[in-house]
Amino acid sequence: MNKAGFSEDSHESFDNLSDDIPVAVRDTPSITPKQKLQRLILLVGGISAFVVLALVSGFVFFITTNKNTVESQTAPASSVGTPGPTVGNSAAPETVLNHFAYQEAPESELAPISNDGRIRMRKTAAQKYLEMVQAARSAGVILVPISGFRSVKEQEQLFFAVGAQRNQTPAQRAALSAPPGHSEHHTGYAVDIGDGAAPSTNLQAIFEQTKAFAWLQGNAARFGFELSFPKDNVQGVSYEPWHWRFVGDRDSLETFYKARNLKPVKTGQ
Repeated sequence: MNKAGFSEDSHESFDNLSDDIPVAVRDTPSITPKQKLQRLILLVGGISAFVVLALVSGFVFFITTNKNTVESQTAPASSVGTPGPTVGNSAAPETVLNHFAYQEAPESELAPISNDGRIRMRKTAAQKYLEMVQAARSAGVILVPISGFRSVKEQEQLFFAVGAQRNQTPAQRAALSAPPGHSEHHTGYAVDIGDGAAPSTNLQAIFEQTKAFAWLQGNAARFGFELSFPKDNVQGVSYEPWHWRFVGDRDSLETFYKARNLKPVKTGQ
């Protein structure tokens, strides 16, 4: 034991204990008890203020984070980076059995293309079709309109009633006829064409062997027409060499090509 009554081991323990006491409140000869008390009060006050500040900051962070989480869960899909339904080229369009949906042409926009006036198309398309007929006749080819505008109601009858008569499933029927609301005919831009010199080929694949089809392949584009369903078309619709559509103005072009993600075809010219 030393004079203070502590063994060396006890003194060592005391020194270790003093290391855990903050420097500001250690017992030093140069600081009076009053000064030590003042420093202790300042230290405790500082620690208390720090703890309070930390608690307040944590509470504010919690409230802000929770608010952002709730807003992100209730916000529209487009505002949180999740794509919603779109119409442009970034999303695939809606189809039914691989047929695209189209708007029905208003009656006020239709004009006749047949002598009896029963077969009609949209006015611009009708005018170009009649010009095409005249040009073909000058080349000795007789183009005959078989079907033009068909209303959605007429298409419904054609799809379901005929499908039932032929014992066809909707998928089988869709390979030959579009579901109602998805036919190019009710746009007013589509027309089924026959060869006046070979009526037996009407609406048949062998129409491709006629003079009318050969002339259309070489000249239809000059009048704004194109074949809707060529062989091995991407929609999987049966080959229809008689079915042509008008794409010669802005509205018709957007009707058939908007949101389809189709690329231009290189012709080498």
